[in-house]
Amino acid sequence: MTSQVVDRVGHPPAGVREDSGGFDLSAPDGTRYRVDLGTGVLDPDNPLLAGYLGERRVVAFVSPTVDRLYGDRLRACLDTHVRPGQWSLHVIPTGEHHKTLAAAERVCALAKADGLDRHGVMLAVGGGIVADVIGFAASIYARGIRYIKVNTTLVGQVDVGVGVKTGVNALRTKNMFGAYHPAHASLNDPAFLATLPHREIRCGLAEIVKMAVILDEDLFRALERHPDAFRRRDGDSGDAPHSHGELETYILRTSMRLMMEELCPNLQEHELARLVDFGHTFSPVVETAGDHRLEHGEAVAVDMALSAHLARLLGLADGETCDRVVRLLRRIGLPVFDPGTCTPELMTQALRASWQRRGRKLHLVVPTGIGKAAFVEELEDVPAGVLTAALEALAADGGRHDA
Repeated sequence: MTSQVVDRVGHPPAGVREDSGGFDLSAPDGTRYRVDLGTGVLDPDNPLLAGYLGERRVVAFVSPTVDRLYGDRLRACLDTHVRPGQWSLHVIPTGEHHKTLAAAERVCALAKADGLDRHGVMLAVGGGIVADVIGFAASIYARGIRYIKVNTTLVGQVDVGVGVKTGVNALRTKNMFGAYHPAHASLNDPAFLATLPHREIRCGLAEIVKMAVILDEDLFRALERHPDAFRRRDGDSGDAPHSHGELETYILRTSMRLMMEELCPNLQEHELARLVDFGHTFSPVVETAGDHRLEHGEAVAVDMALSAHLARLLGLADGETCDRVVRLLRRIGLPVFDPGTCTPELMTQALRASWQRRGRKLHLVVPTGIGKAAFVEELEDVPAGVLTAALEALAADGGRHDA
């Protein structure tokens, strides 16, 4: 016989609990949600998605790529588990240029035309952008309805899929409009990752490197030994063991758990100093000023490399720590420097924008070792000369190649 400790109102204590099927989060503010990790989540004979859909009307949204790869399977699943006439499916464009308020309004218009009521559910099947747009639309539709995320990318599974933030870009600012709106369910299947192009895998690995640098040296070492994790070798099929073997399972689960544990006590960001913002101070400007030429994960990699050099120059980290962070990013195949945006003027602009957004505190996360990090709090703590020197070192790093 087993028992579980509960608080005085019958809720489990705050924290993250892991089991074979995923993770349960109970936040101090009373928010609770589950993140499922399993296989065959779109198979008609798998009851997981059906259990979350219940008897509700469903309006599903997918990207063109997901529709091409999984559209037939998704339609068969909905046909099996949802009454005839109670579901519809729409293909929506993706990419940062389509992550807009207009896109969210279009989603709401489609849902309204399909008769979605306040008891219904929006279903998002795709990567982080699809989840962000549909999640934000669900947060404002009829003052908030349920939505379900089926995350098909590595970034989606380790980052967007485990949190409660939704948002769209506006006013030349990334995620300017958004809401904290926990998903009714977040389903993750490692088999989806077998069809991802290598660039998308690398972007997901950037978010995993982020968690390893700030929290988990063992995870970092695993990535150092296997920088090609999740990427199929030439000749491998999508069902090859390499696609999601024990190593990948360890990396995926560890990253998801670490992210949820960090989010849990500060789910709605009442405290603006957050370790998980490592890689997210300079990267918004790298993305927007570069007209989204770099993917989000690539911009995060540039940010992490710059932050590592700043930590070295400010005496907060030794040279070996900086070298290991930058070298791992390069070995994965991620950029560590972008000539078009990594200028003193634009990176100073990024610092000031973060300082303003974070309540006039910089809260710049920098590594102090592998698995450890600290905050640089004030703008004046990053002198112009130090920033310029870091960018010059970064430019040199960007021109080197590792075996």
